[in-house]
Amino acid sequence: MAEEKIEINEAPMMDAPEAPVAASADKPVVEEKKEEKKPAEKPLRWYVVQAFSGFEQRVAQTLRERIKIHNMEHDFGEVLVPKEKVKEIKDGKKRESERKFFPGYVLVQMRMTSETWQLVKHTDRVLGFIGGTAEKPLPITQAEADKILSRLRESEESPRPKTIYEVGEVVRAIDGAFKDFVGTVEKVDYEKNRVTVSIAIFGRATPVELEFSQVEKDI
Repeated sequence: MAEEKIEINEAPMMDAPEAPVAASADKPVVEEKKEEKKPAEKPLRWYVVQAFSGFEQRVAQTLRERIKIHNMEHDFGEVLVPKEKVKEIKDGKKRESERKFFPGYVLVQMRMTSETWQLVKHTDRVLGFIGGTAEKPLPITQAEADKILSRLRESEESPRPKTIYEVGEVVRAIDGAFKDFVGTVEKVDYEKNRVTVSIAIFGRATPVELEFSQVEKDI
């Protein structure tokens, strides 16, 4: 009896599945988040605010207080009343005082938004902004702001004379031996607070040195 051959077909060997790689304890897998870009913040600019005449200082102080109360210091810089120190010699005595060189106006350094606009506009004794429109004010240029700030600094370092005289200007003597004489300014000495005035004496032009307090502009 013939032997029956039985063939056994072996199934092909399959590679074992790879075990998942465990995340390192030292380097946890963190999903990268894209940073959202915030809109650029508006810069602080100088704006001119019109106030009731004579109330500039009070408006500035009230505005500073309101900025603090509403926690808006981040959107405001300086609040200034443009004024300068002036000097004069009167009765032989040197005196210094302050004079506003932009009466009726307050300078405000601010970031213009609807909130800051409302805060300034509704401050007591404020009439509004100068420049642009009522709803959309425009700032002064940086060059204009620098010029004003420079004048403020110069005034602190060296007070200006109370009255400015120019060569060629006609003045009248109001005190001293030449009282009521009219003449033309030939020279101005701001260090000594004196002017040299050409006055006609006996028909001849004669230079006379007078103190600022002894003359006034002849209008």
